[in-house]
Amino acid sequence: MHSETLLVHGSYHPEKPGDGIVAPQIDATAFRHGDQGLSPENFSYTRHDNPNRKQLEETLAGLEKGTNAACFSSGMSATDAVLRSLPSGSHVIYPTDVYHGTRALLQHYASRGELSISEADMRKTQEIASLINPNTKLVWLETPSNPLLQITDIALVKSVLPADILLCTDNTWLSPLLQKPILLGSDIVVHSATKYLGGHSDLLGGVVVCKNSNSIFDNIRTHQQLSGAVLSSRDCHLLSRSLKTLAVRMRTHEENARQVAHFLNEHSEVTKVYYPGLEDHPGHEVAKKQSSGFGAMISFEVNGDAAKTLKVVQSSEIIIPATSLGGVESTWEHRKSSEGDASKTPDNLIRLSVGIEHIDDLLEDLEKALAG
Repeated sequence: MHSETLLVHGSYHPEKPGDGIVAPQIDATAFRHGDQGLSPENFSYTRHDNPNRKQLEETLAGLEKGTNAACFSSGMSATDAVLRSLPSGSHVIYPTDVYHGTRALLQHYASRGELSISEADMRKTQEIASLINPNTKLVWLETPSNPLLQITDIALVKSVLPADILLCTDNTWLSPLLQKPILLGSDIVVHSATKYLGGHSDLLGGVVVCKNSNSIFDNIRTHQQLSGAVLSSRDCHLLSRSLKTLAVRMRTHEENARQVAHFLNEHSEVTKVYYPGLEDHPGHEVAKKQSSGFGAMISFEVNGDAAKTLKVVQSSEIIIPATSLGGVESTWEHRKSSEGDASKTPDNLIRLSVGIEHIDDLLEDLEKALAG
């Protein structure tokens, strides 16, 4: 099936007369044993497995062209599971521009001596290669990166890594509809399902998809089941529902973002726009090669200081000042104040998640906020 069809029918399809066309939500925490007692083929306890979660994981693995998927209670718990799957003392290379929560988690484990870490500009493969040592087990990518939308050539990075080093790509910002990192060489794909996969700002979730069934995925599954950081049956049900409209949502998100990016790029109160869909973006050609679209996340710098930038964010009427992204509603924020004291983000940068509102209303709101 094409991705659009898989989204609608992949997690559940009625097979016999009388079946509901929507899968039921299974709230049970425990399931009846068979004649021979507990069997690994049957559901037993919802922390270990659940019908809603199993259906969802199979759909997400199919969307990302992976073999297995594991759903977690948040994007950060999914990230944590990947890091926890590595041998103690492993070395991890991660991007200089990366989601601040990922950096904080890596630094936390490094401070405890559980991992060693190095930052690299992922656009420079020679820099990555220079950091590899005998303990390097994982390279972590974001493309586009958060919040500067740097584009990394996934296949090129994979080509410089020894076979025993895993490549993990956070694909949250583009979703499986616009980018499939496993087909480009990634061994692991991570999503914050809270964002575009959920799409309605009403659930918290994460997912890890692995290219192969191997010891790394076994470790991730074991961590999921033993730690209990699983996605609830309710949120699995909500997420399966939301996935059915992901294709149409992403099309509108991106159509709006393209027009917003061009509008901002020509505005006198904006000094710089970070959006790979713009032809002058340094990663435009790579993004066009490895993705089927440029997404709906835009960062831009206001012509002014932090105080003026904060005023712009508070001057909108439609765009909501809020953290997070990927919902049907447009949101934006002064990113540095959201990231905290350790932030490397410019003082005058706004991170904008373009929603699916009418484009004329969004452009009018932007014009008023920038003028205000």
